[in-house]
Amino acid sequence: MLDIRITGGRVADIKNRQLKNADVGVKDGKIVQIGTDLPEAAETVDAAGQVVSPGFIDIHMHEEDFSITQKKGWDIAECMLRMGVTTAVGGNCGSNRQQPSEMEDLMRLQGGPVNYLFFIGHNFLRDLVGNRDTRAASTPEQIEQMARRVKDAVDEGAIGVSYGIEYARGMTYEEELGVCRYILGRDDLLLSAHYRRDAAGALPSIDEMAGLCRDTGIPFQISHLSSCSAYGNMREALDLIQKYRDSGLDVLADSYPYAAFSTSIGSDVFAPGCLEWIGADYGDIELTDAPYEHVRCTKEIFEDARKNYPEMYVVAHVMREEEIAMALAHPLVMTASDGLYRSHKGHPRGAGTFPRFLGKYVREEKLCDFFTGLEKITAMPAKRLRLDSRKGYLEEGYDADITIFDPETILDKATFADPQLAPEGISRVILNGKTALIGQTIVNGGCGRYIRRP
Repeated sequence: MLDIRITGGRVADIKNRQLKNADVGVKDGKIVQIGTDLPEAAETVDAAGQVVSPGFIDIHMHEEDFSITQKKGWDIAECMLRMGVTTAVGGNCGSNRQQPSEMEDLMRLQGGPVNYLFFIGHNFLRDLVGNRDTRAASTPEQIEQMARRVKDAVDEGAIGVSYGIEYARGMTYEEELGVCRYILGRDDLLLSAHYRRDAAGALPSIDEMAGLCRDTGIPFQISHLSSCSAYGNMREALDLIQKYRDSGLDVLADSYPYAAFSTSIGSDVFAPGCLEWIGADYGDIELTDAPYEHVRCTKEIFEDARKNYPEMYVVAHVMREEEIAMALAHPLVMTASDGLYRSHKGHPRGAGTFPRFLGKYVREEKLCDFFTGLEKITAMPAKRLRLDSRKGYLEEGYDADITIFDPETILDKATFADPQLAPEGISRVILNGKTALIGQTIVNGGCGRYIRRP
């Protein structure tokens, strides 16, 4: 007997770019049969009129902060599940909220709403070895300590190293390269980076990241290209990435489908001169928490928040919509959320990215065809993470991570005023062979597993 039988749906065959009228059988966490005349099952799911898809994969998000949640609840992971994500990658932008081993220990005990993989963050390691000055380069001794910690993290299952270069502008290229000295040439790993500068600094930043790919011999993921280049030079940025790709460098990028970025107000992103640099003014910056929740800045409010509430996340409405679309449509760019919350406050991308991409950009604006869009949030990130023998496709023998949605109604509902509102159009999520979500209700929040590097 099967554990779950999904009937009446249109199964997304991404490799052959077709929707197949077939049933799907799940047993012991795997997809065991796709076709007709399947055996009886303990649970039957009616997916009539809907697409039965591989679970969505978010290659760039920011995990829970245990110093806030106290391991007693899930902030962003539940939002991930509600928008169809079954596997998410934390530790991005150089920042781990805590040691990845703490997440692994917790998930071994109780599971989680989604599967998690992790980078080890360079900025996180800077703090651990005693360099807390974002404007200072690390010493040779500190770089050696970080390099050894990187090797240990990789040996313990981290997928690679992430950098938050803009968040610590004092880091040198030698430091960036030095922390990888014990993993050079490892093409089974992945590097990623939040660029050094956006807007006018985007193209030199891409050069720097491509250099790291070349000099380390490790594939490179350029993080949230939208917030790097959607200020007037996106076409040039995409052409530059294509040039490096054509030259043989394994460089790809990701982007989120919103024309606003989010980060903490106290970070170096908002250092003096930042607004002039990106061509914005104080009123473009929206604060997200008390005492300024949903307040647009003035010069006085901006300076007060920087000084007295530096951890507060803000939303900067500063990017060009047409350039966001340009990035999302490019064949070297996959879709990712960059989801980031602090006590349920932040940017709606952490709850709406994938339904928004499929609903607004694929269905309504026809930015790309349906299968190209679906590939950007399933098979493409699975391949990048070397999970494509297990995830990213809906085939027999693959992990039973499945998202069932209506392609005619799927759409984000989260707003800047209500940034964790669940989307519509997703009827069910099956994770590791168990029903995790029905409608907007999480029925089993412990199906997710911690995944070590394959």
